[in-house]
Amino acid sequence: MTGGADPDDPTDPTAGEGAPADFDRLDTIAERLDGDDRFESVDSRPEFAPDRVTCSYDLGFYPEPVRSARLEVAWFQNGDFSLHYHEDHDASTFDHRWDRHPSDHNARDHVHPGPDAPTPGEDTVHPTDWRDVLASVLHEIQRRQRAFWTG
Repeated sequence: MTGGADPDDPTDPTAGEGAPADFDRLDTIAERLDGDDRFESVDSRPEFAPDRVTCSYDLGFYPEPVRSARLEVAWFQNGDFSLHYHEDHDASTFDHRWDRHPSDHNARDHVHPGPDAPTPGEDTVHPTDWRDVLASVLHEIQRRQRAFWTG
């Protein structure tokens, strides 16, 4: 952590180590995901997170205890990113994050696995192309959704 920034806090606007948000990339991500049947809404730069794209999942993918699910995407001009998946359940929450940024507790590429996205997370290697990162994250979320129904 540098300069008081918490790179693992997806709500911290300095999570990209001071790099500005990559709004061109975020706009492209929003365009790709908007209209995707898995999402009820895709919001680019919502008021509560002006440096992110937020995607609310269609609740038809979830059983009754899940009240909402969303993916928040932050991308920075230096290539760093944070993708945060969150579910609200009747009596609990589920959080999982995929990150690329300098860290004093993990390698640059790491994940904070569910259900509580702990710090430190687990070191990993994310794809180099942003499209592959996004596809990989969406695939993992889809596997989680299917697991609700298959046990």
